[in-house]
Amino acid sequence: LMSFERKRDGLRDGWFVFDGLLVSLMVLETWLLTVVILATGLKDGLPGGMPILRLFRLLRLSRMMRLLRAFPELLILVKGMASASKSVFYVMCLLV
Repeated sequence: LMSFERKRDGLRDGWFVFDGLLVSLMVLETWLLTVVILATGLKDGLPGGMPILRLFRLLRLSRMMRLLRAFPELLILVKGMASASKSVFYVMCLLV
């Protein structure tokens, strides 16, 4: 928000709005729903469980895709680490 000369322009940036939405959903899930569950005395949580809010956390991975598009070298590094992780996994299996 500090990078915008006029602070209202921050609401026009799609990634800023996306981050704000994710933060709002996380605050809703962790703080507000916990208070509601404790206040109502429900042992199993809210009916329906609200798993959709946890699915929204996966949207954070889209930010990684944004980075990968901006820095193609980063994509090469990620692919190299992925292929190396296979070898590390097999060595760990042999050691155990």
